[in-house]
Amino acid sequence: MEHPVIKINVKGFGTMTAELYPEVAPLTVANFLKLARENFFDGLIFHRVISGFMLQGGGYDEQMEERNTDAIKGEFAANGFQQNKLKHTRGVLSMARTSDPNSASSQFFIMHAPAPYLDGQYAGFGKVIKGDEVIDKIAAVQTGNYGWYMQDVPVDPVVIETVEIVSE
Repeated sequence: MEHPVIKINVKGFGTMTAELYPEVAPLTVANFLKLARENFFDGLIFHRVISGFMLQGGGYDEQMEERNTDAIKGEFAANGFQQNKLKHTRGVLSMARTSDPNSASSQFFIMHAPAPYLDGQYAGFGKVIKGDEVIDKIAAVQTGNYGWYMQDVPVDPVVIETVEIVSE
């Protein structure tokens, strides 16, 4: 099976190429591709960066204004979706969510290091296949708090210039 391929172009950091796995998380992949086609991610930031864990983006712009979109069903085992067996290893793309298992919308994260305790709890849906060094560069940025409610925010914005669909 040919997997859809995307490029995440990050201003000043480089490009990460990832393949997406619709056989693992079909709704999640379809949602991500739809948002990419709509240029939803362009200009958004990685707003939460934790070295040795993950990089989270796809929900806020440089002014920390949230960009919302519709939520989808969480495609992971703890939510009754058994076919997603993707492990949260380095480079895996997964959907961020609140405590509501069906709250994933546009925010995603890229694993900097393995986190097996996330397996079956979050919808993994792809993996970085090129540009691994970009993950490390982003993970190394200085972070701090943004107000009282958000931690691990890069001091200098890490901007997603585009999410480009290479093949579907």
